[in-house]
Amino acid sequence: MRGIPRVTRIPRPLLGALVGFTALLTAGALATPAGAAPRSDTPTGVSPVSAGAQQQAREFWTSERMRAATPLDLVTVNGHIDGGSAPRKGTATTVAPSAPAGRTASDIGLLAFPNSGGQWTGGGAVVSTAGRVFFTYQGRTASCSGNAVTSANKSTVITAGHCVKLEGAWHTNWVFVPGYHDGQAPHGRWTASKTLSTPQWTASEDINYDVGAAVVAPLDGKLLTDAVGGQGLAFNTGYNLRMYAFGFPAAAPYDGEKFIYCSGNTNRDFLLSDDHGMNCNMTGGSSGGPWFTQFNEATGTGLLSSVNSFKYNFLPNRMYGPYFGADAQNLYQAAQAS
Repeated sequence: MRGIPRVTRIPRPLLGALVGFTALLTAGALATPAGAAPRSDTPTGVSPVSAGAQQQAREFWTSERMRAATPLDLVTVNGHIDGGSAPRKGTATTVAPSAPAGRTASDIGLLAFPNSGGQWTGGGAVVSTAGRVFFTYQGRTASCSGNAVTSANKSTVITAGHCVKLEGAWHTNWVFVPGYHDGQAPHGRWTASKTLSTPQWTASEDINYDVGAAVVAPLDGKLLTDAVGGQGLAFNTGYNLRMYAFGFPAAAPYDGEKFIYCSGNTNRDFLLSDDHGMNCNMTGGSSGGPWFTQFNEATGTGLLSSVNSFKYNFLPNRMYGPYFGADAQNLYQAAQAS
């Protein structure tokens, strides 16, 4: 599949495979954030962005460039899929969603569950908290997906690790466009003041830790979640869950202009990772899009519990997303404390 960075390994006897990242590389009161983060032996990876670079990114992403951005071609990634460490566990913790004043429930009927891929027509908070991520990678324009979350700084976006850093290099010209549609930025282009990823992704691009974050600068005097709201989060809450996944797939048969969702009962990957798995046909560009537990179709709110991460070549209609354990929680804490 185009737009999915692949990893070539023979990780276990009798199981040779190409494994691809789905890079898919194409006001209520603020709820109390999660408690003190578990201890980590390795600090979260952080890439600060200068004020000049932020301004350059904001000016760079015109409507024409956003429409033209594509998922990355297949690239070789030295990811530690087998032999990488299983996600460290901690105490189950949740963070409540927050939303702008005046948010109302959708008045449409419930959508099909499960759903392996279709346009989201349900409205609600998710249409403003989720958005496309645009950046420059190796001199090329590319896209992912991301989501604004409840946070102490009201400025935190969660995405995939490979949507902030890949093959040892941090992406540049990084912006988040919540509510993106048809080349438009209805809530503005929010530039990263810093991007972050888990220590395991930063060091070795371990697929079990493919989680990234960005802290975005204020825009027109406003903070991100004051403008668009924030989804909740859940850490260390187990496997085999009912989830909804969202994103802006930009590789065929999609074009990045529609907001797509999948839904279903997930299970733990029994092959090469410790990720959640869900039947989903989203393609390149959806990487980093949110997976929610306790998702309410009527209000469009839930608890972000994973992100679109990778697919196996031989399972093109099944998506995988990292388990949000102690290190994902540490990443969130580092971002919201910035």
